[in-house]
Amino acid sequence: MRVLFIGTGDIGLPSLEWLLNTTKHEVVGVVTQPDKPVGRKQVLTPPQIKVSALAAGIQVIQPPKIRHAVEELKAFNADVAVVVAYGQILSRAVLDVPKFGCLNIHASLLPRHRGAAPIQAAIRDGDSETGVTIMFMDEGLDTGDILLMKRLPIADDDTGGSLHDKLALQAPAALEEALDLLASGNPPREKQNDSKATHVRKLTRQDGRIAWNRPAIELGRLIRAFTPWPGTSCVLKDVQMKIHRAQIIPNADACPSPGTIVSADANGIVVSCGNGLLNLLEVQIEGGRRLSAAEFLRGHPLQAGDVLLTPQTSTTSVSLA
Repeated sequence: MRVLFIGTGDIGLPSLEWLLNTTKHEVVGVVTQPDKPVGRKQVLTPPQIKVSALAAGIQVIQPPKIRHAVEELKAFNADVAVVVAYGQILSRAVLDVPKFGCLNIHASLLPRHRGAAPIQAAIRDGDSETGVTIMFMDEGLDTGDILLMKRLPIADDDTGGSLHDKLALQAPAALEEALDLLASGNPPREKQNDSKATHVRKLTRQDGRIAWNRPAIELGRLIRAFTPWPGTSCVLKDVQMKIHRAQIIPNADACPSPGTIVSADANGIVVSCGNGLLNLLEVQIEGGRRLSAAEFLRGHPLQAGDVLLTPQTSTTSVSLA
């Protein structure tokens, strides 16, 4: 089939690479977001999707608003569009362009975790598994009929980053099966049970503020879920400190007030939570680099009784990539 690939996020790269290399289908074009300034020097940088497509000799378009590019999309004469982490809502006029419609690769077991941050949500909420859902797109937010679903266990040490990579690698096989079913002429369609739907809004840096009155088990999941993005942080002596890795101590004896440091040594910085303790293993002070607890304490000595605070709210927010 003639496939139009519509995507921006790196999670779509393995699926694009499979499409470019398979003999079953032809990638007739790629639609991705416009190049954006990146880093402190704000260097205009293309999405890696664009880089890979151009390297393969595929035409790329980057409309600021895809709903205004319907005629350009029609010119590709695509049988189907494969959409993954594109970053814009597709209008009905766009959805109707390909002969067989648009298939979306979504990184959750729909209808659970519809929306912008399903990978982080699965870890944060303590799910035992997640996966890849391929659905027929409609005008709703991840509400289309399900074509197929592939499950993936969530490991106890998975982070948002590691689970992102696992799901990215799982997607091509799911996509291959989905396109085979579509080509057969009678693909399955299962309506989603809206009563079981959950929704995940765009995350901001504010979501990563550590509130020490929450249970240690919740904070431990939050830190894993938001690593590497949007990150989690607290305040140490009026300076923001990121937490990169932590260990839950759930069955602790009576603890001091939340945020109080119980011990600080080469084994970690143990902090009291609303229920249980959290051992901070890797941290990063504002303006510094990521350090193990032992390395950090050599330059920033702490002792039992010191207190970590929750960062104050601010109006600045950064949406999830």
